[in-house]
Amino acid sequence: MLGIVSGKKRFTETNMTFSTLITQNFKSNPRLASQITNDIDSPILPGLPDDVAKYCLALVPRSRFPTMGSVCKKWRSFLRSKELITIRKLAGLLEEWLYVLTMDSGAKESHWEVMDCLGHKHQLLPPMPGPAKAEFGVVVLNGKLLVMAGYSVIDGTGSASADVYEYDSCLNSWRKLASMNVARYEFACAEVNGKVYAVGGYGMDGDSLSSVEMYNPDTDKWILIESLCRPRWGCFACGFGGKLYVMGGRSSFTIGNSKFVDVYNPEGRTWCEIKNGCVMVTAHAMLGKRLFCMEWKNQRKLAIFSPEDNSWKMVPVPLTGSSSIGFRFGILDGKLLLFSQEMEPGYRTLLYDPDASPGSEWQTSEIKPSGLCLCCVTIKA
Repeated sequence: MLGIVSGKKRFTETNMTFSTLITQNFKSNPRLASQITNDIDSPILPGLPDDVAKYCLALVPRSRFPTMGSVCKKWRSFLRSKELITIRKLAGLLEEWLYVLTMDSGAKESHWEVMDCLGHKHQLLPPMPGPAKAEFGVVVLNGKLLVMAGYSVIDGTGSASADVYEYDSCLNSWRKLASMNVARYEFACAEVNGKVYAVGGYGMDGDSLSSVEMYNPDTDKWILIESLCRPRWGCFACGFGGKLYVMGGRSSFTIGNSKFVDVYNPEGRTWCEIKNGCVMVTAHAMLGKRLFCMEWKNQRKLAIFSPEDNSWKMVPVPLTGSSSIGFRFGILDGKLLLFSQEMEPGYRTLLYDPDASPGSEWQTSEIKPSGLCLCCVTIKA
């Protein structure tokens, strides 16, 4: 049962009064519900200042949010806002969940499933809107999941997409956002300073791209910004210290896979490069101020990048739990999860704790998706 932790006391959902009182008030006073629903200028909760009312709504257990979102536009707008996340963070109520895109055993269908910190599966997400896609980008922004662009096949014809969809974990619903300026797939994407960046990839005609665009959630608009100095595809991106790092993949100016790291400074609106990146990266994740990668040529070692001095450290992956040589990464409770890409009987998920004492960094975990993990993100809301 979900609850609120405050000091040494834990209040379970049954002891919470906000959601109970709200529900009872609507049932006993239809006129009150009508007033909130129909009067756009009415207060969020009659009789309370809006800042107090927002705090009350934010304290309701998150499982009630989808129902609350149907009460009126004001409530729905607040539940969709960054302000909700801010209030819940200040109140110590943010909940951490794993969102895993999995493929069934027959490799025919995929779906998003949600797991808590114990690995318990809580729900399946509603199907993503639009045609089925591959090679799309995934970013978490303000507690929401963004699925961007990709490659789709419609009536036997394949093409790049510019569509962007957002899943709101509080409202349990998808909505379409503004489309990108350039349709693309196999591109890099990341969130930096509250903005989303999409870099390179392949375009409509299969040509490699050097174009870069940025999404502003406050205006729901994509704008083209300074391009890469060369086309790049099959790459990935992450944010460090307010800068965008683009690594891996291939470039039309290099033979084979690129070891160059393109770094974008949003303040100066300039690109620079460093020359010691990873190549042929099969999995990556950010944890704290470090980047964790696994290269195709050496899938029993973690490559850990520190942006402070642009250095890499290699850490062997033990055989305990799984002898697999293919993994996807997940982040939960400050630890790195390694989900096996080989569904061997009885395998256990490997867990790496970078803050553990030397010699005890590696453990095993019972947390694992129901099918093959295609990608995994962590959402706090």
